[in-house]
Amino acid sequence: MAPELTTERPTPTADTAGAARPRSRRRVWVAAAVTVILPAMVICGVGGWVWGGGPEGVHRLVPAHRLDVTGHFLLACAVVLATALAGGAGAQRLGQPRVVGEICVGLALGPSVLGRLAPEVTAWLFPQQAVRLMEGLSQLGLALFMFGVGQELAGMRLRGAVGRTVLVSLASLLVPFGLGTAAAVPMVGAFTGTAGNALAFVLFVGCAMSITAFPVLARILDDLGLTRSQPGQLALFAAAIGDGGSWLVVAAIVAFAHGGGVPGLVVNGLGAAAVAVFFLWPLRRGLARWIPEREDGRGAPGVTVLLVVGVAASSTLTAALGVHQLIGALLFGLAWPVRGRGAAIADRLTDLAKTVLLPFFFFGFGLTTDLSALRWDASTAMVFAGLLLVATVGKIAGPGLCAWLTGMERRPALVLGVLLNARGLTELVVIQIGYQAGLIDRGMLAVLTLVALVTTVMTSPLLRLLDCFPRRQLPTGVPDESKKREMSPLSAGGTR
Repeated sequence: MAPELTTERPTPTADTAGAARPRSRRRVWVAAAVTVILPAMVICGVGGWVWGGGPEGVHRLVPAHRLDVTGHFLLACAVVLATALAGGAGAQRLGQPRVVGEICVGLALGPSVLGRLAPEVTAWLFPQQAVRLMEGLSQLGLALFMFGVGQELAGMRLRGAVGRTVLVSLASLLVPFGLGTAAAVPMVGAFTGTAGNALAFVLFVGCAMSITAFPVLARILDDLGLTRSQPGQLALFAAAIGDGGSWLVVAAIVAFAHGGGVPGLVVNGLGAAAVAVFFLWPLRRGLARWIPEREDGRGAPGVTVLLVVGVAASSTLTAALGVHQLIGALLFGLAWPVRGRGAAIADRLTDLAKTVLLPFFFFGFGLTTDLSALRWDASTAMVFAGLLLVATVGKIAGPGLCAWLTGMERRPALVLGVLLNARGLTELVVIQIGYQAGLIDRGMLAVLTLVALVTTVMTSPLLRLLDCFPRRQLPTGVPDESKKREMSPLSAGGTR
């Protein structure tokens, strides 16, 4: 039998093991002393010598402890996002949508609060170089947000009662528009912007009164459990149609103010119409054919890049035609597929834009809006109260009355008007466009900002006052069906 091969190593004796161990420890200590401890001592000694005086003039080589532009930019991003997160959480605890808290925080970081209380802190936290970098983030987030609005509009389908839906949508747009236009006539001399166009000013104020914040409305309905109710669904459709019409009106007003009158408006309108036809027909069909409906994850990076490139290119195209760049982002959202992998990627990207990028828009808006600069005399208070009254009555009474006359019960019709009165983010975007275009001045910008905030904040309290929240669980047990219907009147059909 062949001898077995073994790989066992001989066990070291006590003498050999004791001789090897001290030699290994000495080498470790020598290595540590030469390569770690000695260099560290040299660094500390030289640094202390130079800091304490050293040779003449060497201390001037030590730079002052300050942040560069990149450091200030990253710090500003952290401050804006952290405060937006805290503001959104605080608004939710008060029964308001998160966007209300984010808007208030953006205003507080600007000259309205922080800039007035601690201007040196504002100047150090947000230097102009960092603010310019954040403006790029805000514009990208705004474009992606408008792309998401286009996606929401493209995915909505009318189901029954088409005539009522169209009439309510038109009433939601035209009634507050007409009231706002009439109310703006006495304000022409005091609040007109640098463009100096009185007609554009009057039309723009009327358009601002007719805005409904579609994304804010969707979030409110989801938070309150009213998405499947008849007023909730009708409010979503009316807000979708009304917002689309409002954006077209805003584009027309800006083009009229800067396009040389009616001929320029007609040319820009024809160009915008041709672009809209291209987006809604050949481009939409091409994207649906190129992006498969199957959501398998393959090619997702390419689709994501295509989406961002398409939003940027569409915005550039409409801006070149004299129409605001956000219209291009909205049109690209209408053309993008609403099902399959493309829709899933669009949802993830727009959610990221709303969460991470839109707070920079609120911050930039807060920097340009100084609520503390308003001189709250009797005339300014009357202007604010008048526009708030016009905005509230026009949005609640107009579509509510139209819905009631076309067959809806009175309470659901009133709830519909209250829902459509929420303006929020969309109106902030619109009035910022009007201010940048010179249609309104800083005073009207601040007044319209307050109107947008107040009308959005009052939505939830008014709905609680109307007692329209669905009862998921009642404290006295399960009531009978008649009490359920009496306590939750909006879950039924709600028609006369």
